[in-house]
Amino acid sequence: MSELKQVRLSLPATAEDIATLEPGTIVFLDGVVYTAREGVYQKVIAERKPLPIKLDGLSNVNFHCSPAASRNDDGSFNVGGVTATASFRFSKWMQDWLELTGTRIVIGKGGMPRDDYKNILAPMGAVYLTTVGYGTGALLGRGITKVRDVFWLDELGIAQAMWLFEVENFGPFIVDSDLKGNSLFATHGDQINKGLGALYKGLKAPALRRYGETDNREDEVL
Repeated sequence: MSELKQVRLSLPATAEDIATLEPGTIVFLDGVVYTAREGVYQKVIAERKPLPIKLDGLSNVNFHCSPAASRNDDGSFNVGGVTATASFRFSKWMQDWLELTGTRIVIGKGGMPRDDYKNILAPMGAVYLTTVGYGTGALLGRGITKVRDVFWLDELGIAQAMWLFEVENFGPFIVDSDLKGNSLFATHGDQINKGLGALYKGLKAPALRRYGETDNREDEVL
């Protein structure tokens, strides 16, 4: 088995760097990464509040996460770890957010809806990176060298506030999607789904129908 390809990117990432990213590549980041999820998207896109900072030239990497942060006596912050959150929940905001901010790398877990790769991310020169499994929050926290700034903390809380992290060797992350709209999540999901029918074959009728159990894959709710 060949070793996984690894790259280390300086941020903001250039279009040329992003174009070289292939699904399955391991990525580490140096520079500034910012967080934004539903609380920030709602304020800026739905409520049309202005961005609290100009991201152009500073960062084009949006991490869907919740930091474990504590404030020091001098007002600075310590970040012990960062926990990624599921990105597909933010699909409805993605196109507007990418257009507004110039974001070209989105990081999270769980991937995006299949159509978003080909219809939103790829046409805008953006790719998706995923965290590596569970329990890596503390490992990622080691790559955060400084909290550069935080916005809307009192209003939105730690998880939803917009954080700007200065990072060094921040990772590892796995490239999920490329500029052709290919996705590891979508590809491997298709492979797994091909064999799922065999798991349902011959199942007896569910005993607790009121809870939604079914022996018909078309009716299942995940």
